[in-house]
Amino acid sequence: MVTLTKIYTRGGDQGRTSLGDGSRVAKHALRVEAYGTVDELNAVVGIARLHTTGEADVMLARIQNDLFDLGADLCSPGSGDDRLRISQSQVDRLEAEIDSMNAELQPLTSFVLPGGSSASAHLHLARTVCRRAERLAGKLGEDEELNPASMRYLNRLSDHFFVLGRFLNDRGAGDVLWQPGAHR
Repeated sequence: MVTLTKIYTRGGDQGRTSLGDGSRVAKHALRVEAYGTVDELNAVVGIARLHTTGEADVMLARIQNDLFDLGADLCSPGSGDDRLRISQSQVDRLEAEIDSMNAELQPLTSFVLPGGSSASAHLHLARTVCRRAERLAGKLGEDEELNPASMRYLNRLSDHFFVLGRFLNDRGAGDVLWQPGAHR
């Protein structure tokens, strides 16, 4: 357990920060961008949770905890050792939840636009921030070793947000569907 008695350290006053292994890097380093975007995603999920209840809120609470794990994973160079890492079981849980929700939905016949309910609109925002985190992590993985489960997790998570948004809209406001040429 972490105990914090002081919030500021002055360690980043010169534009550098510490990674999970203790090394210091620029705050604009690609690794910091990747886990910083995961932190942003966690905040967006927190906003989405203001509009959810029941099992949807339980799923999002688990995801928020996973995102903290993912941030710690991306903050620590490499893919092994005893540091906190995303695991395949977390990816598997997302897949099971996606499959369960999707089984109750009608097949898509059009592209879905962000909107419908407040929860769904915020989940679409989470999906796009998740995709940005995935792009940054993917770029990072071109030059540095990453835990492969972290990339799988991000890829499934954006799908999860999309399906959960549809699932919630199915029980209320309905999906907003793209209508080609609708506003010409």
